[in-house]
Amino acid sequence: MSFPLLTATAALPAIGAIATAAVPAAKRTAAKWLALLFSLATLVLAIVVLVRFDPDGDRYQLTESHAWIADFGVRYELGVDGIAVALIALTALLIPFIVLAGWHDADPLETGAASLSSFAAGRWRPTQGFFAMILAVEAMVIISFEATDVFLFYIFFEAMLIPMYFLIGGFGDRAHEHGEETASTQRSYAAVKFLLYNLVGGLIMLAAVIGLYVVAGNFSLTEIAQARASGELNMATSTERWLFLGFFFAFAVKAPLWPLHTWLPNAMGEATAPVAVLITAVVDKVGTFAMLRFCLQLFPEASKWATPAILVLAVISIVYGALLAVGQRDIKRLVAYASISHFGFIIMGIFAMTSQGQSGATLYMVNHGISTAALMLVAGFLISRRGSRLIADYGGVQKVAPVLAGTFLIGGLATLSLPGLAPFVSEFLVLVGTFTRYPVIGIIATFGIVLAALYILVLYQRTMTGPVKPELAKMPDLRVRELVVVAPLVVLLIFLGVYPKPVTDIVDPAVKQTMSDVQKKDPQPEVEAAK
Repeated sequence: MSFPLLTATAALPAIGAIATAAVPAAKRTAAKWLALLFSLATLVLAIVVLVRFDPDGDRYQLTESHAWIADFGVRYELGVDGIAVALIALTALLIPFIVLAGWHDADPLETGAASLSSFAAGRWRPTQGFFAMILAVEAMVIISFEATDVFLFYIFFEAMLIPMYFLIGGFGDRAHEHGEETASTQRSYAAVKFLLYNLVGGLIMLAAVIGLYVVAGNFSLTEIAQARASGELNMATSTERWLFLGFFFAFAVKAPLWPLHTWLPNAMGEATAPVAVLITAVVDKVGTFAMLRFCLQLFPEASKWATPAILVLAVISIVYGALLAVGQRDIKRLVAYASISHFGFIIMGIFAMTSQGQSGATLYMVNHGISTAALMLVAGFLISRRGSRLIADYGGVQKVAPVLAGTFLIGGLATLSLPGLAPFVSEFLVLVGTFTRYPVIGIIATFGIVLAALYILVLYQRTMTGPVKPELAKMPDLRVRELVVVAPLVVLLIFLGVYPKPVTDIVDPAVKQTMSDVQKKDPQPEVEAAK
């Protein structure tokens, strides 16, 4: 039997989570280094997966299949296509930076005896638990990208909510304008809201998963898709649509899509900056990825039926998220609303049902993860120095911390999709792919680009330019550890902005297969005959 590479890639961070949690309480630094070591080892395995994957080969590669709950048709089935490989690589790449950026985020403020009350108040924090839960989330996200058994996917799709709940509620941001007691209340509210929204979505999806089993007799994505393609499995139109809605609702909550988005600004605002990156750059990608893998592949006719409504919701997300970002006073909530706008672009690209749109959406997932990580992590370094998330508390930072200001600017310019930086290519593809089939939707979506320029440039102007605030006069610039976090992300933003081919070569064959699933072809350009 060949080496189970996909299992190892997901199992390694899980083992790291257990090992990190088991480190004695007095050895906090050792726990940090252990978590970093396991995250780097996982990155190495992800690179091996990337190297061994053949874009021109079978649709699902490095497959593994073992009996699990045979009486109910549940199997332990893994396999990756080009889209999954790109997102696994993104996840494994970002986790070491998240660990390094959060190096001191779980340091306790008091050295007394540990208690639930002091943990809830944020004064005492189990450092080992913080880093162990980050690795646990990584393991669950990776296996979600790998799972080709619907029930297996569902288990980890839901299980990742538990460590995320504690990362938001128990290890939230300490920078709060109204004091620690209010901060603790806000963290708890954000964590509960995150959990409830996603649990409701997950329960609705569970009903759809059960319904799919009743109709198909098993949970294997590949077997169900093959049976549908060959005509052996015929779903009634109404059945397919209801099942599609059950799956899509859960993924739209996770993504998030308007009007199911309201948990995200609270969660990102109250979480530490590294955990905020974990939410929007890693965990939320599972929702958009699952739309491509499960919604379009399992329910192609229902996907086409729902496309007009989903495109309207996506374009509302784009404009609405950007408008609310313009009016934010809180740096982290601004980035959260910007992410809602960006997820609107991703979902619009998926359901435009064109190869350009879906390639752009997949590339957007990767590029958004990198650009949001760069912007949010630098914002976190800034907030940790001043102790405030309010934009009004900053000014003139570029005069006292030019490197911090410069990296903040690059992250911001990437967020507004400046040509030459990675998100521009993906956003352009999404808009082109949408316009060729739905020109009105494409035109309205371009307003999101204008608003993005407004909220990013105003943010930079208010925080980085102008006279130096007295409280910032002695602000230190980026330290070595922080530079190690930010510099590779900046390099990737520039490299993929100039040369996105390594990613598009991997994802394009998978996109073509997805287009074949829904039996859609790219519209032919209308060329007026020469007179």
